[in-house]
Amino acid sequence: MKEIPRTDLAVIGGSSTYSINFPEDLGSEKISVLNGGTVFSTPFGESPPVKFFRLRDKTVATVKMHGWRPGVSRGAASQQVFWVFREAGVRKIIADGGVGSVNHLLKPRDVVIPSDYIDLSMRKDVGLGGPYLLAMRQPVCPEITSALVCAAEKLYGGRVFDRGVYAVTDGRHFESRAEVVMLGRLGADVVGQSMCPEVYLAREIGACYGRLDVVVNYAEGVIKDWDHGELKDIFYGLAEKVAAIVIEALERLGSVQDCGCPELRKDTLLK
Repeated sequence: MKEIPRTDLAVIGGSSTYSINFPEDLGSEKISVLNGGTVFSTPFGESPPVKFFRLRDKTVATVKMHGWRPGVSRGAASQQVFWVFREAGVRKIIADGGVGSVNHLLKPRDVVIPSDYIDLSMRKDVGLGGPYLLAMRQPVCPEITSALVCAAEKLYGGRVFDRGVYAVTDGRHFESRAEVVMLGRLGADVVGQSMCPEVYLAREIGACYGRLDVVVNYAEGVIKDWDHGELKDIFYGLAEKVAAIVIEALERLGSVQDCGCPELRKDTLLK
């Protein structure tokens, strides 16, 4: 069995960085890639390629597009990724993604660092089998949020929102107009497909979780119909900038977890 390197930090790449080779395409002298992507055997199947790189004196693990790939369910992909992260000893995780705006005040190219979520997916039972009761009153780590907000405000050049409610749906289709109206009435600001089950699995392995999302389109029925060309331009045009924000945020993070996130994983009472 291949040995999994130890690391405190991990990045789950999403649609906002999908179009580049992360982190190599940044061409930064402070980054050195340790492997091109290693597949590990897990109890949930073969993992997606997991790349490890050095950021100055820090080792970071990363996967592309949440580990999603043809022939593997999204739930299984998440289990594979987080099993590897658990074995590596990961303590802090940053994810990125693209979302649709449900809140009429948000527009394409805005950056949102979500602070909470509404889970409308069908993947709620995805776990690693840990005997835990997971409290979700602080789903997103305040320290990771602070690092992402500071990095985005420094590097992005556009509007950055330091809070927002992320509604999670299964996809891969976009939502109907009636569904988007429902999401808005429930209190959602954006809609996407990846925050859950990642936020649960991070809590299960005792890791902090935070994410940065770029608004890539108006959700159906919001302001105007989304344009496929604009969607493509955002995905390809902002990827390096999002990647640079993630790297800057990683540099701001230490390994100590004094944010209270690990204490929200409780021993189960059902034994």
